[in-house]
Amino acid sequence: MNNTISITGLGIICAIGNDAPSVLDSLRRGESGIGTMRYLKSKHKELPVGEVKLSNDQMKQMLGVDVAQTISRTSLMGAIAIRQALDSAGITSLKGRRVALISGTTVGGMDISELHFEQMRSDVSLNYLPQGNECGKSTEEMAELLGLDGVEVCTISTACSSALNSIILGSEMLRRGEVDVVIAGGSEALSRFHLNGFNTLMILDREQCRPFDATRAGLNLGEGAAFVVLERGKSDAQAYVAGYGNRCDAFHQTASSESGEGAYLAMKDALDMAGLAPQDIAYINAHGTGTPNNDMSESQGIKRIFGDSIPEVSSTKSYTGHTTSASGSIECVICVLAMQNGFTPSNLGWKNQDEGAITPTMGRSNVELENVICNSFGFGGNDSSIVLSKHPIAYHTPATEYAFEVVADECVEQAEELAALREFISPLEARRMGKLMRAAHLSALRAMQKAEVTCPDAIITATSRGMLEISMQFLEDIISNDEELLKPTLFMQSTHNTISSAIAIRNKCHGYNITYSQGSDSMKWAMRDAERLIATGKAATVLVVEFDEATPALSEAMRKSNLAEPKELFARSVILKRV
Repeated sequence: MNNTISITGLGIICAIGNDAPSVLDSLRRGESGIGTMRYLKSKHKELPVGEVKLSNDQMKQMLGVDVAQTISRTSLMGAIAIRQALDSAGITSLKGRRVALISGTTVGGMDISELHFEQMRSDVSLNYLPQGNECGKSTEEMAELLGLDGVEVCTISTACSSALNSIILGSEMLRRGEVDVVIAGGSEALSRFHLNGFNTLMILDREQCRPFDATRAGLNLGEGAAFVVLERGKSDAQAYVAGYGNRCDAFHQTASSESGEGAYLAMKDALDMAGLAPQDIAYINAHGTGTPNNDMSESQGIKRIFGDSIPEVSSTKSYTGHTTSASGSIECVICVLAMQNGFTPSNLGWKNQDEGAITPTMGRSNVELENVICNSFGFGGNDSSIVLSKHPIAYHTPATEYAFEVVADECVEQAEELAALREFISPLEARRMGKLMRAAHLSALRAMQKAEVTCPDAIITATSRGMLEISMQFLEDIISNDEELLKPTLFMQSTHNTISSAIAIRNKCHGYNITYSQGSDSMKWAMRDAERLIATGKAATVLVVEFDEATPALSEAMRKSNLAEPKELFARSVILKRV
């Protein structure tokens, strides 16, 4: 029992409810929360979205915060879900316990950056720094709002699989006795940044989305937050984490492979870890975005695992919208609610069978859901799956742990060095990369060459601000062009996990792939994860890439505030090998 991972608390806020009971009621009634945008200040009112039905001021009042205080909507929703999760677990005090708060997000505080962008351009000050790329700030803000002093804070940014990877990381930390309690999940607010980004990719539906339907035309964006409390060996759990997998599709930055390789590998790893056969799974909560590419790719991955005996499958994004980085934890909570109440959520909007795609369930009541799978797949092929069970499943703990050594450590800090990249890739390809992408590739390829590693078992990246220059260019594009005629290539390269997935795609690395974004602690979390992977036998070689850059606005703001100016360019790659 001591080696089981128990979910002891749940918290959720999304388009179909502001807490677990209201979400459960909407699911049972088959009621979608997708509709006309109310709070997001975008000109694209023609795009339906899944908004939380509360204003920022209402959420601040719920949290007892001064309404005049500037707080990201991402942080507000996250704090509400965390408080619910702690209440659900019956935890009134965390004093004397080792606690980690792990959150997944991509846009972070981008809603604040958008709000103040015009002022930021004319009045460079720390109050208006590009907070949207400081993902870790939103997690720190959640902890501050709830008075969670002394907890370890970690932020994961793997696009739409971020929250599920947070739960996976928390489970691993508990398994190894690194912490006593984990609060894990994710939060993501709607922003003009990612609404316009997805719109440039032409994958937003003008009607309510209908995953897996032959007429599907894209996704509806949503927002929300969900967190779970994880503890080890609790017999009164609401559900148990039985197994999980994190793999990379290694195919394309914004598209999934026809074979569903990443999805297949993630689900297989999760089942293998749980010691379960495909026939033991009663329900799959699919990633199911409603885009033609994703739904067909995921269908192929499911068919490769389950053959002709596919369990009930549905996507709940037709209720909540695609909540991007928060989707994994929101859908995990939905899975637990379905398990507890014996029903499968309906795949709203599905009517027409698409040849080659799975046939989703239209919902059933009075069913026994002993074991379920929840899928969460992100840009760059960051694919993760988790198996949840109603009964505890103990993990096998290796009798001994492996040691490691650092066999390569390569750093790039000067733009002039980037010409050396021609040793590894063509000048034409290099010209298509931003300077940070080139620096990261140069350091990584040098490290792999030195270590004689062509395809590491795992790729981990660490960054505070991510693809800052590209993100700010896209935000400038949005503001200057009034959300029209925007460049999709900027959005495609703006996520923090762009570099980890780009390296995986180049080297066809289908292994573990994750990105940490917790300010100056990012590399510490990345190295800790790399060492854990080797110690537990999950990897023999791990590539860790640290990177960041500064824009002139950021450097000027830091200078005026008497803070150390950030490096204009920095990339460092480390290779760890099992001894």
